[in-house]
Amino acid sequence: MTRVLHGLLPNDGEVAGLLALMLLTDARRAARTGPGGELITLDEQDRTRWDQRLVLEGTALVSDTLTKGSIGAYQLQATIAAVHDGAARVEDTDWEQIFALYGLLKRMSDNPMVALNHAIAAAMVRGPVVGLDLLKALDTDKRIAGHYRLDAVRGHLFEMAGDHERAISHYRAAAERSTSMPERTYLTTKAARLTAEQRRKDSPREG
Repeated sequence: MTRVLHGLLPNDGEVAGLLALMLLTDARRAARTGPGGELITLDEQDRTRWDQRLVLEGTALVSDTLTKGSIGAYQLQATIAAVHDGAARVEDTDWEQIFALYGLLKRMSDNPMVALNHAIAAAMVRGPVVGLDLLKALDTDKRIAGHYRLDAVRGHLFEMAGDHERAISHYRAAAERSTSMPERTYLTTKAARLTAEQRRKDSPREG
């Protein structure tokens, strides 16, 4: 349907941006779940399973539309997706560019999920403490306060900061609030892994 709309409105930047975003997101579909249906996050995905045909098409589409007129939210989201999809390895991800793009998107859109992702990008560029500080503003936003994703991100950032006790607490809280079984399993597994690591660290060594 979006392709049809783009055919009817070839000069509409946001229609092109939406189509590019859909292509770039769908390109990762085969790598998002394991053989048992378990969730595989972006940083853990096998990137050789990404559909490069869709990546190339989506990237070319958003690159072309960025040169035409004003820039909208879909175009920025598609550009962020293109940066992720363009990294052959997770460590090659251009987080500086993603952080800057989320900053633009945040100024353009009063969306708590954008602010959440902006905080993640900030943590990747400036460190987890900065990301955690940015999350505080969302605690008073009724649209997301108490949402499992807020706890999940806090768990991730506390894990990055080396505070496993708090990370475990937030992963467990996120798992309890999530209605998605794959996400709940993923979060519970994260908490269990950190708990096991903490116990090994705290246990007295023999000999």
